Amino acid sequence: MIDGLVSGRLYGEAQIRTGQNGTRFVKCKVRATAGDGDTLFVNVIAFDDTVQAALLELSDADSVALTGALTPKVWTDRNGLVKPALDMVAHGLLTSYELRRKRNTLSGNPPNDPLPGEDVDDGG
Repeated sequence: MIDGLVSGRLYGEAQIRTGQNGTRFVKCKVRATAGDGDTLFVNVIAFDDTVQAALLELSDADSVALTGALTPKVWTDRNGLVKPALDMVAHGLLTSYELRRKRNTLSGNPPNDPLPGEDVDDGG
């Protein structure tokens, strides 16, 4: 097993699924850029409730960094070209939203208060 960190952008929306044994999980795809500039798709599955909730809050093209067990795979596109892919069982993640929550929690600010230096829309 390879434990890895993958960062990229969500490709589509995360989806809730239920397994045959009744276990709830979330699936999504993340588009990551490899070192040579090629795009790599990561098929993500999450069983952890916290990771599931965070993935479901994200929208298409939101940035995310995920940690978990990786399995290398290959797939064939419509033109017959073989391309690399990764399957990941995610056990942790970080998004800009999660980072903001952590900073607010550590600073003692309520979760919805703006961070210091952040513009505030006062509705007027």
